[in-house]
Amino acid sequence: MLIFVDCEAVGGCPATGRLTEFGAVAFSGPAVTPHCPVCASSTRPWFHGLILPCDPSPENPAVPHPRIQLSDENYQHRAAGVFDEFARWLAWVSRDRPVLVSDNVAFDWQWICDGFHRYLGVNPMGHSGRRISDYYSGLVGNFGETQRWKRLRTIKHDHHPVHDSAGNCEAFRRILNGER
Repeated sequence: MLIFVDCEAVGGCPATGRLTEFGAVAFSGPAVTPHCPVCASSTRPWFHGLILPCDPSPENPAVPHPRIQLSDENYQHRAAGVFDEFARWLAWVSRDRPVLVSDNVAFDWQWICDGFHRYLGVNPMGHSGRRISDYYSGLVGNFGETQRWKRLRTIKHDHHPVHDSAGNCEAFRRILNGER
């Protein structure tokens, strides 16, 4: 089962930052049109892991600004609960091993892998992920063509991780259906 994931975080990696929230949308096939579960009725299961509520930076919406400050102990407690819920959700939506898919898998996978290992001792999504841009560039035969697929998203990319995951899932479905 493909699971489209998007992470928002403060800091560049788990060693120096904090995961603030993430979204996940389960992909059930190319024929189903995803709808953003936050904005409209959903045709597909989704998960929103909120650890630290944030607002986007006015200078750069990709940079979250925490609304509250949490002690390390409170942050760890919240994150552990979120990853436990996420693992249960993955078991519910996946009949086989879930595969993480992202528009920036190097960034998103590190946060998810770290969270699962840190709080549960195992990552049910395994030790690899897939990048939509690499799949797309292979289809069009140009390794440098990594951004044009993003125009296939109709769900607004607004740095809400569920919206962004749903939009990426939608674009991937359109790619599978032959759009380039």
